[in-house]
Amino acid sequence: MLDRNWRIAGGEIDLVLQRDVLIVFAEVKTRASDAFGVPALAVTVTKQRRIRKLAVAWLTAHECHPDELRFDVVSVLGVRVEVIESAF
Repeated sequence: MLDRNWRIAGGEIDLVLQRDVLIVFAEVKTRASDAFGVPALAVTVTKQRRIRKLAVAWLTAHECHPDELRFDVVSVLGVRVEVIESAF
């Protein structure tokens, strides 16, 4: 884990992870029930754009130039955790 809850004026990145040459930006969505749908559905196109902009800001701030990038969504529903790799 490189960073957790990294914030700037434009928003927050929940998790920044690294495995070898891969940097992963992960958005974590949690719900107690699926009454309003599964948590991953809350990552709208607008939210995806914001996360991409934040990722550029994080990379710039950390002078990081990874070979690979990936955007994941971590969906937590009660005690069930699902990781959607390359979600967008």
